[in-house]
Amino acid sequence: MKWKVILLTSCAILVQVVQSAETGATAPHPIAFAKVPASPAKSEIPVSPQPPKTDSLHLVAVEALMSVSPERALPLALKVLAGSGNDDVKSRVLFVISQIDLPEAQAALLETAQNSAGHLRQDAIRMIGIGGDPNALAGLADIYQTGTDADKNSVLGAYLISDDSQAVFDIANKAQNEREFEEAVHVLGAMNATHLLRKLNDGGRYGESLVQAFAIAGDTESLRGMALDAGNPKQQLAAIRGLGIAGEADDTLLEIYRSSENEEIKQAAREGLMMSGNSKAIVLLFHESRDDVEKSTLLRILAQVDDEAVLELIESTLLE
Repeated sequence: MKWKVILLTSCAILVQVVQSAETGATAPHPIAFAKVPASPAKSEIPVSPQPPKTDSLHLVAVEALMSVSPERALPLALKVLAGSGNDDVKSRVLFVISQIDLPEAQAALLETAQNSAGHLRQDAIRMIGIGGDPNALAGLADIYQTGTDADKNSVLGAYLISDDSQAVFDIANKAQNEREFEEAVHVLGAMNATHLLRKLNDGGRYGESLVQAFAIAGDTESLRGMALDAGNPKQQLAAIRGLGIAGEADDTLLEIYRSSENEEIKQAAREGLMMSGNSKAIVLLFHESRDDVEKSTLLRILAQVDDEAVLELIESTLLE
């Protein structure tokens, strides 16, 4: 019974917030006090006006809407959203709306994302991602094209939350500059959307960021093909290092190191092995080498590793 009283009280408070937002009037204090009779003029004491409800109380009232049926909660939430209240309260209302499985709720989120600005707009975009409604998500494409950098990042974040990899691919494929392309392909990498990353690569949309995205997604197959292709030296070096980030490609890195006479490629392979955390492979290369300059290079790399095998190697080198 006690929770019902709390819930009804919170709803009543929210109704007062809505009414005050519509009329512009200050909402009354939730507890009504009797007026104090005026004292004689000579001893009159000024009475301070009742303070308005604090934002924290409004937020509690909004949270209480989560326990109300969607049909009753949505109209109240929309009224608060349309009023002149605090943006922090409105942001919390947006979350409530995102949890309501009604077409009107998703339409309200999209309308807020389209017509508001700043943090409120970005919160609405994020809530669309949480809601995952296909129609609302499709509406974010126009916001990406015309929005600020912060809006664009919010749209990519919404697609990431909703796992809408096709929408992110469309952004990357239509990107007008390297920065937009880079941000989009990094999201695709985080989504493990290897088939779409390969599609971008096959379409000629190259960039070091694309190689990094393959590494983030752990697509060692694509990286291996790039690393063994000497036709694009810049891409080849990035792919070799990317194999180290992706991991589980030490055999390929050793193969590349042993078969190449190009110092840049050897350096990239060494870096890849270190990024993968395989100091034993570097020790193996040290023992295989017959060149003191190469051994010195490998030993300098190993000196950065706190490993028993490395210490033994250093000791044996000193005692030779």
